[in-house]
Amino acid sequence: MKKVLTEELRRLISLLPDSPGCYLMKDEAGKIIYVGKAKSLKKRVSQYFLRDQVGKVAAMVSHVARFDTIRVSSDKEAFILEMNLIKQYVPRYNVMLVDDSHYPYIALSKKDARLSIERRADKKGKFYFGPFPSSHEAYLTIDLLNSLYPTRKCDSLPTRACLYYHMGLCLAPCINKVDAKAYEELYAKIKSFLDGNVQEVVSDLTSKMEKAAARLDYEEAGRYKKTIDAVRNTVSKQTVEVDSDRTDRDVYAYKTREGYLSIARLTYRKGRLLGKKSYVVPLMGEPNEEATYHILSFYESEPLPTEVSTAIEGFDEAFREIYPEGKSIHPKEGRLLDQIAIASLNAQSALDHHFATKGASEESDALLSSLGELLHIEAPSWIELFDNSHLQGEEAVASEVAFVNAAPAKRLYRKFKLSDEAAGDDVASMKEAVRRRYSRLKEEGGPFPDLLLLDGGITQVRAASEALKEAGVELAHYGLYKNDRHETEGIVDEEGNTYPLDRKSPLFFLLMRMQDEVHRFAIGFHRERRGKRMLSSIYEGIKGIGKKREAVLRERYPTADSLRAVSVEELSQLVPKEVALLIKEKYPSK
Repeated sequence: MKKVLTEELRRLISLLPDSPGCYLMKDEAGKIIYVGKAKSLKKRVSQYFLRDQVGKVAAMVSHVARFDTIRVSSDKEAFILEMNLIKQYVPRYNVMLVDDSHYPYIALSKKDARLSIERRADKKGKFYFGPFPSSHEAYLTIDLLNSLYPTRKCDSLPTRACLYYHMGLCLAPCINKVDAKAYEELYAKIKSFLDGNVQEVVSDLTSKMEKAAARLDYEEAGRYKKTIDAVRNTVSKQTVEVDSDRTDRDVYAYKTREGYLSIARLTYRKGRLLGKKSYVVPLMGEPNEEATYHILSFYESEPLPTEVSTAIEGFDEAFREIYPEGKSIHPKEGRLLDQIAIASLNAQSALDHHFATKGASEESDALLSSLGELLHIEAPSWIELFDNSHLQGEEAVASEVAFVNAAPAKRLYRKFKLSDEAAGDDVASMKEAVRRRYSRLKEEGGPFPDLLLLDGGITQVRAASEALKEAGVELAHYGLYKNDRHETEGIVDEEGNTYPLDRKSPLFFLLMRMQDEVHRFAIGFHRERRGKRMLSSIYEGIKGIGKKREAVLRERYPTADSLRAVSVEELSQLVPKEVALLIKEKYPSK
């Protein structure tokens, strides 16, 4: 389908420069609905209007009333600018290759050989292995490592050794002074395992299994056998066996069909295939350029591997310009080409699955349109929801989640630690959170969501109305109200007008998914705050007590009750009297 050009669009097309830059498509209201980049703005932008378009591209073009361009001096500048503009404006028709979350890594601390799962591989003093395409795979591996090596498993040190110590699976720093050499040896063993050197571990486990079998302890022998299988599975789970090649490599391939682009990524680390990830997105431009852009955007948030391998035409040049420190290879034959072939099969499978279940994205568009019709507003592609809570009437907190095109946009999620005055007052909490969120957005120059939903009835909606007025922001906002059985029944506005929902309708289930997500995020924040509160030091905030003095005091007086039971004279034997008086002021005797 070709768009009928207005005089405004004809004039803008005629003025397009034949140079690199970014273009911003806008609708009748002046809202940015798509951002793109081009080597030649004249060629790329004119194609949207002078050629027949299908699918999402046709839908986007049909809403374009005008466009702006920003000229830059190189493709690299255009790429970086495009990424920043998309992050800033969250245009409706831009679809990023990767979601907002970071992939999980196994982190091994050099200081104490402690294992953890982290989403960013950027802390000094740690060895990172990954990324894993899923958290499940990362946790399976870390559980295996914790069962093989005497690593510390607890977050906070207990006062006595636990079962892991007695099983030989922890060095017990809670009761032992573990020297640096012991940690260095443990670190080296775990790192060697992650590098694929597991023969020593397997030999040791095999010897223990055989000894258990000789004692006729078949149950214990069976446990060793399962562990051996788990070790072998962890280091050999790969589609192409690679014994000598220990390279960290990402392998990409893509397929297209009927206006959609499918990209598959295989993650090899130390020569082992950790897994694959596939993405299907609307094809908004030329396939090679679109695939290249999406792949390059991945490394905006993740470290570069040693190599990036793909057969995409033009990828090498773009990659070297954006990431000159990286290495891109374009294999013509052999094992590396086989890896690309495997990635291509995965891309095709993802595309086949998309079309087998096609209708999900179209259904989301239809549901958002029906929500807009119900509330008499434009179809809201960007929706934000708020929820708030407090900890036993103290430390009021609020959470905000965002959905773009009916999918969670975690980069836009926000947490709010509210003022003490808001604690225990849901209305005050909602008002403060909404005011802070949108005052900040206004100061930053927007943009704003299309719809704000509050998890509450008319009282919360009116609180949000006051907050928006104080912030000087106009924004469609409604509440999700409940019936007498505390079940969500419909939507309410600040005038008290209700918009009942059919509890069996797809729109109702979409809103419930959104409501469940804001609840999940709020509960997570609540637990996080509660955990920090529980772990906070009883000596925190007392003048004159640093880390060393606190360690001495904690050994003798580990709880608030023990401090209440002690006298100033006794405390003065460990700390200056003025500090002892401050402690007793905070924890007076009962």
